Amino acid sequence: NRPEGSSGRPQEKANIMIAITADDDIWMEKRRVDVRAVRANVERLKAENPEGTIVIQADEESSTGIVAEIMDSLNQAGFTDHVLATDIN
Repeated sequence: NRPEGSSGRPQEKANIMIAITADDDIWMEKRRVDVRAVRANVERLKAENPEGTIVIQADEESSTGIVAEIMDSLNQAGFTDHVLATDIN
């Protein structure tokens, strides 16, 4: 269940997906990963696909803290091309 957003727009390429469940479990490439491993996984995936956009798909019941921690980690690593997936009204 993604939160709704009115300012979103569809992404043509959503190559690097980070999914966060309602229980704050983080999934990448069909594997559950620890929050501390997100950055390393994204670095590897970006090396394989430099043009890929990073999409964070968080359940609306997930905690804001885990989403913020992931976004902060990505920003510190220089990955500013990430988006937060929402359901568009």
